[in-house]
Amino acid sequence: MGGIISECPGDFIGIRTMAKEIGHAPSTVHRIWRAFGLQPHRVETFKLSSDPLFVEKVRDIVGLYLSPPERAVVLCVDEKSQVQALDRTQPLLPMRPGQAERRTHDYKRHGTTSLFAALDVKAGTIVGKCMPRHRSSEFRKFLDEVERNVPTDLDVHIVMDNYGTHKTRLIRNWFAKRPRWHVHFTPTSASWINQVERFFALLTERALKRGVFRSVAELEKAIKAYIKATNADPKPFRWTKAANDILASIQLVSSASAFARSAKPHSMKRTSESRH
Repeated sequence: MGGIISECPGDFIGIRTMAKEIGHAPSTVHRIWRAFGLQPHRVETFKLSSDPLFVEKVRDIVGLYLSPPERAVVLCVDEKSQVQALDRTQPLLPMRPGQAERRTHDYKRHGTTSLFAALDVKAGTIVGKCMPRHRSSEFRKFLDEVERNVPTDLDVHIVMDNYGTHKTRLIRNWFAKRPRWHVHFTPTSASWINQVERFFALLTERALKRGVFRSVAELEKAIKAYIKATNADPKPFRWTKAANDILASIQLVSSASAFARSAKPHSMKRTSESRH
């Protein structure tokens, strides 16, 4: 297997091309790929955070998810900015037996909106507000909206990313005047730890991706309808991984990345020599 993998030229190679390259039957290559779970046609992405407080932040936020404080609400907050109101240039052709739904690849733009959202981790409910822009002034107005929806006798633990809008003087002053609010910043390049991102993904998949919106008003109506439906039958996301499990997985990726960087010059030299 090592010889087959190491002699693979280019970024991707099919079974027959590889078989020809190494002088084996395609069935042999196919059998080896299946035996070792190799899928060269698939590519996934990753990004390692360079945040010096990565470990501490992961433990802090995961701790909020798995063991939330008493007499407190945990909110995951973020913006889905520049959501486009898109209309296809031709009407959709609906699904029929043996034929998938079809749509034109091009579209018409009818403006954008920005959605600010706060997910109550325990209840699964959403506080959302659409605004034309996503500056710190809009974010402060959204925080005012969230505060009106949280009982005054509860502390508020808010999880959000390091976007500049969240750290301006206006926002820092807003939090400073409210001692019951506690801010927990996610590590840089680690939006996956913010549960509201999962809500945004569901919103896109179920309400926006296949929608036709001829105005920003239509787009915002669809967003509000989805939020209303979510709040009518909330289903909280269930966080299952402990901080130690997450950190162990990231350590494996980090080690593999470090090994790949150190091995790359050597492998390039071997490949170059084998071609002459």
